[in-house]
This record gives sequence, structure tokens and C-alpha cells, in this order.
Amino acid sequence: MKKSNTKFTILLGVICVLLLAVSTWYSIAFNDSRLVTPTELSEYTFRMQDLPMIISVMLFALYILYLFALMLRAIVANKRQAVTANTTRTISPKLGFLGFLGFAGFLGFWTYSMEKIIFPFVFFMFFGYFGFFYEGKMSNTFMDERYEENKIKAHMTANKIALTIIFLAMLILGQGMFMGNPEYTLIALIIVISLSIALEVFLGEYLLYRYDYDEQFEESEE
Repeated sequence: MKKSNTKFTILLGVICVLLLAVSTWYSIAFNDSRLVTPTELSEYTFRMQDLPMIISVMLFALYILYLFALMLRAIVANKRQAVTANTTRTISPKLGFLGFLGFAGFLGFWTYSMEKIIFPFVFFMFFGYFGFFYEGKMSNTFMDERYEENKIKAHMTANKIALTIIFLAMLILGQGMFMGNPEYTLIALIIVISLSIALEVFLGEYLLYRYDYDEQFEESEE
């Protein structure tokens, strides 16, 4: 992704979050907390004062879809490049700032307390985007046999750790109700799985960077 596109994506995310925060404040302060507190859709009647909240939520949802589209495009481009090129793709380490989107997962505690909505907990997966920082540092790296071996080793280690965490969580949470509430059990499971996926994505890039850097450092000492 080009530097200008990276800045645009980050700026767009900041704007969407700020609009959502401002519209929430407006609804609480001047619109009787409509669409912020639990609302029965069957009893809902539209008012012009609801527009800021509706628009900001729609923009935020579109931004999330935009991120997923970028991620899918990056995956496809990466596969194509891996087939036709012998060097890693070129991306900016600043893309790692997208990992801060993972903090949006904490919105799940608010949405669950307000409307019993648990979907925002899935955003914890975006912590994995911090791995772009290390992938960016390895841009244009020649993919020789050593690199391929390190890549396989790094991703296998990351997969094992993530799967171990998920396995242990299933054993523990599957024993019964977490804190006496089946909904809490589901929430805890979603959080663990989302964080495990993020850890697998981040750790795969981090370990690959460390393995390659350590070997280069050892060779320079010799």
C-alpha cells in the first residue's frame, strides 16, 4: 500500500471514531440518549435529531467493510507477488498503526451493557495488524531458502501458540457457565478466539523478523 493510501486509511478511521464519539455525546446531551440506550426497533420513530447518530454509525460500519476489503486485496496481491517475485512485498511499517483499531473491541463492554450486542468484541482481531510494522521492516527481502525456512518456522510457532490458547480456553470455558452466566461464557470465548487470531497474525510476522535479524547478526559477527 502506498504511503498516501496508508495515511488516508488511518485518517479516515480517526475521523469515523471522532464522529461516532461526537454523535454519542450529542445524543446523550441533547437527544435523550436516543440510539445510545437500548431501543426497541418496533417502537422506534425517526426524528431529525437522530441523524448524527445514524450517519456516524453507518460511516463506521462502512469503514470496517473498507478495511476488510483492503485486507482481502492485500492477501490476493501478496499471493500473486509470491508466485511471480522472489522478494517480499513492499509496505510501510506505519501500517502497524492500524493495530490500534483493536482497541475498538473494548466497545463491546459498552454495547453489551446497553443493548446486549457482543459483535464489537470481534474487533480485538485487529490487534494483529501491529504485525504490519515488522512486515514493513522486511520489505523487499530476498526470499531465499533461509527466508522460506524461517517463514515456515515462525508461522508454525505462532499457529501452535494460538491453537494452544484456544484449546485451553475451550476446555476451561466448556466446563460450565463463566461467572454463572452463559452469555459471559460466550463473550469470554469470542474475546479469547479474537485475541488468539490477532496473536497468531502478529507473532508470525514478529518471529519471522526476529529469526531473520538474529541470523544476519550472527553472520556479521563471524
